Amino acid sequence: QVQLVEFGGGSVQAGDSLRLSCAASGRSFSGYVMGWFRQAPGKEREFVAAIRWSGYYADSVKGRFTISRDNAENTVYLQMNSLKAEDTAVYYCAADSSVARMTPGSVEYWGQGTQVTVSS
Repeated sequence: QVQLVEFGGGSVQAGDSLRLSCAASGRSFSGYVMGWFRQAPGKEREFVAAIRWSGYYADSVKGRFTISRDNAENTVYLQMNSLKAEDTAVYYCAADSSVARMTPGSVEYWGQGTQVTVSS
């Protein structure tokens, strides 16, 4: 079992930066693929970024967001720069043992989510 808790959401202006953190507890953190998803009001949950040894990203955030992990601290981060109004959503941390399951319908473990609001 893996427990995930997100930190760092908030309200910012367009163009600002924000860093989300996700603290994991439970089984071996370093063996999991860690990811971030988001869900805007009225929309389906969508993939944002994931990392095992290196990060990969949705096209909508590529070049603006950076995912990283600290295995010693059991923490994964999402650095979000040049934020846009369309980045407004609840952001969820996710963990799974398989890269192939890093999709909204397949991820094994979820955090409770943290709200990010970007005002234009």
